[in-house]
Amino acid sequence: MRKGLLAAGNWIVDHVKIIDRWPAQDTLASIYSESSGNGGSPYNILVDLANLGASYPLAGAGLVGDDDDGRAILADCRARRIESSQVRVTTEAPTSYTDVMTVRDTGRRTFFHQRGANAHFDIDHVDFETTDARLFHLGYLLLLDRLDEVNGGMPRAARLLERAQAAGLRTSIDCVSEDSGRFQSIVLPSLPFVDVLFANDFEAEKLTGVVLRERDQISVKAAAEAARRLIGSGVRSWVVIHFPEAVLASHVSGAVHWQPSVRLEPADIAGAAGAGDALAAGILHGLHEDWEMSECLRLGVCAAAASLTHPTCSAGVQSVAKCLEFAGSRGFNRLPT
Repeated sequence: MRKGLLAAGNWIVDHVKIIDRWPAQDTLASIYSESSGNGGSPYNILVDLANLGASYPLAGAGLVGDDDDGRAILADCRARRIESSQVRVTTEAPTSYTDVMTVRDTGRRTFFHQRGANAHFDIDHVDFETTDARLFHLGYLLLLDRLDEVNGGMPRAARLLERAQAAGLRTSIDCVSEDSGRFQSIVLPSLPFVDVLFANDFEAEKLTGVVLRERDQISVKAAAEAARRLIGSGVRSWVVIHFPEAVLASHVSGAVHWQPSVRLEPADIAGAAGAGDALAAGILHGLHEDWEMSECLRLGVCAAAASLTHPTCSAGVQSVAKCLEFAGSRGFNRLPT
């Protein structure tokens, strides 16, 4: 019986700087504090799952550079008991890093990214014959140069996902909020090999053309329509669309679940980096444990809220019980109408 989660894709060191404001070009902003931490979809999700207390095997696949950041990532995996034999070291490029500029009063983030070793990550860097994992998560599409390449109408990422499914793993993906037309050529053709799709409102709109937000208000009806279109594009099980206000999960059977986000005060929010990955980690944990989707979504928003309390991606995420307790002390927002 398969057990555990294998996560692949971007392995990044985040250098998070809390600033007083986002400056106009040629002007100055002050840095209040700075810290470093894990970044990238697989790294964040695996650390979040370790923090949540996952008792099943956690493993990663990717590329890091032969440098201090790469060695720090591998040491961190060992300390957290994340199996990292498929996190390979390359001399072709440095370990990827991102300078994350977070405005203190709003939590809004801007990213300056060095693609580094992640640009060289490819299909053959993942061996599904040596894993007994139940779930395979890949992220971020649109930020993995080799896997984003399209050959014969099929992105290489789709071929990797196809291999995972052929080996018996359930697949999930996440992508970056890139303002481009590449969603149609890279993400959409991958959806028939995806069991669970994670997307925020911007990404869902790019994939479907459905306008989800007007006058800064999410339309519940539009979000449900976008989910239906994504299922029609080939997603095999669940479409999960998340927004600051709530998260929607739509199943191929027609079942739809909504979960409002945790009610937080501005003082609770230290930074929004990694909140989407924390949400995905909570949902994936529930799916691995065969929870009902309503329970998965509840843990997802609780883990995301906990993540927001720290400027790095994962340091705010604690055990399942503590995340639920924290959310319970704050309550939940009302579902958008």
